[in-house]
Amino acid sequence: MDGRRLRRRLRTVPTHLLLFALVTVLAPVWLVVGLVIDVVRRLVRHRRGMAVRMFAFGWWFLFIEVGGLVALLGHWLAAGFGRDKPRLREGSYRLQEWWARRLFGAVVRIFGLTVTVEGLDQVAPGPVIVMMRHASIVDTLLPNVFVTGKARIRLRYVLKKELLADPLLDIAGNRLINHFVDREGDSTAEVKAVMALADGLTDREGVLIYPEGTRFTVARRDRVLAGLGARDTGLAERARRLQRVLPPRPGGSAGLLETGHDVVIAAHTGLEPLATIPDAWSGRIVGSHLRIRFQRFPGSSIPQTRRGRVEWLFDRWDEVDAWLRGW
Repeated sequence: MDGRRLRRRLRTVPTHLLLFALVTVLAPVWLVVGLVIDVVRRLVRHRRGMAVRMFAFGWWFLFIEVGGLVALLGHWLAAGFGRDKPRLREGSYRLQEWWARRLFGAVVRIFGLTVTVEGLDQVAPGPVIVMMRHASIVDTLLPNVFVTGKARIRLRYVLKKELLADPLLDIAGNRLINHFVDREGDSTAEVKAVMALADGLTDREGVLIYPEGTRFTVARRDRVLAGLGARDTGLAERARRLQRVLPPRPGGSAGLLETGHDVVIAAHTGLEPLATIPDAWSGRIVGSHLRIRFQRFPGSSIPQTRRGRVEWLFDRWDEVDAWLRGW
């Protein structure tokens, strides 16, 4: 383990453990305060109570994190202090699916969501490239719950390096075949690392990428359009038509399209009220209907030129945007 990784984990693991201990010990206080806030919110502002719900999810998240860290330690010991790499990786795959299923289940129950899924039968078999819309701090759970948990396709993830601040994602994510993108690093090297994830995929595997690169907000959309207009006026004109999604970033996504693998486009709506903590506090998420749609496109339908692949990707995002506007 390199020194930077060790220093990061010596900081993040104790922090999570301490935070879980504090939240648990002070739970009675937080619950009373939350109940008071929710009652006042209901009587004065006529809004759904969110304080107790958010506290409950926050505590459950920390509980799952701590349980996951204990499991990772157990995997390391059972793998001969990490020497049995296949066993270590298998344990991390199972833990990753367990983590996502438990957190997503909590979101559904705590916030009273209903869920409908269309096209799940199109996901398998692999090898496949899964491209998902990014609109919420929760939609990162969807690939593991549905693509892996339901369709039984294990995924290699393209993740932003900021997520390494979560020790569970850091440790388990680095035991698996993933890439944590440094968005301020060498773009050519980053694209090559993303493309390498598609090497050696089996019929039960795929690569997951969020082509937008970050969660949709109107402000982010305007910033992306400004930058895109300076680089490519043709794509900027197309991007201006998008209303509910960010324009896809061609780099890693276009690179993965070169592999010739089939592509699954995963669109969803209903989690927008969980885009940020302030959005969640509004209470609009309670009782939402989460709709998820999977569509598969054969690799043979993808153009051979880079420009053609970028245009193909924008065509798919036009379709996602139109689908979202239909709800």
